Amino acid sequence: MKAALLQMVSTTDVATNLDTAERLLAQAAQAGAELAVLPEYFCLLGQHDTDKLAIAEAFGDGPMQQRLAAMAKTYGVCLVAGTLPIAVPGDSSHVRNTTLVYSAQGECVARYDKIHLFCFDNGRESYDESVVLQAGDTPVVMELPSKDGHTWRIGLSVCYDLRFPQLYRQLVQQGAELLLAPSAFTYTTGSAHWEVLLRARAIDNLAWVGAAAQGGKHSNGRRTWGHSMWVDPWGQVQAVHEEGEACVLTELSIDQLRERRQQLPLRRSPLS
Repeated sequence: MKAALLQMVSTTDVATNLDTAERLLAQAAQAGAELAVLPEYFCLLGQHDTDKLAIAEAFGDGPMQQRLAAMAKTYGVCLVAGTLPIAVPGDSSHVRNTTLVYSAQGECVARYDKIHLFCFDNGRESYDESVVLQAGDTPVVMELPSKDGHTWRIGLSVCYDLRFPQLYRQLVQQGAELLLAPSAFTYTTGSAHWEVLLRARAIDNLAWVGAAAQGGKHSNGRRTWGHSMWVDPWGQVQAVHEEGEACVLTELSIDQLRERRQQLPLRRSPLS
């Protein structure tokens, strides 16, 4: 199955970001992709964390969700929109950082709320997502029938989740063969840990891993690491793009995954 990671350098303007997402999705569709993945915060990287609250939508309703559904249907691609702010009923001061998945028919077929919230302070830059985000609590695995005749089982995650291998083990225990991690890694943490975390999750689970990233200098002054990356079940990088907008393509092989899992049957371990 051909799949695409849509790397962005999102701005403080939602309309501009959605237009960019659609342009990249069109490239993916033209290249024959059946699956396309947007990065974390694709719709907005604001001046302040609280900017997310102003654009939050109720789940299942709102102009961003309508646009995403229409995009998926127009281009006939399963679109992993990760992430956008989804309102928390009864709590106007927090939102969920949510990945929504739209089928090629434009239907919302999966929702994942980011479980692990980023917190970092090195004395020069600091982040605490819990100020405006409410953590999710449920691992999610979805199914995607592909033209190769295989129905892929896809485990959903977001960014900081990559540092918690137990989540990915749960996803694989639920049958995941492909692990997706839309992200907005900072330049500081990404330069140190991004590739090794992605390759480790692939090796840990003998699974395909795909991570669409924010990558570059943003209009709010923030710099993200980029390096959107596909990693195969043996932990080898198959495709990567460093910075700037990009459509990063690869061919996902279920036969390669089955061969590796047969060669190295990790799940037979009593502690698996």
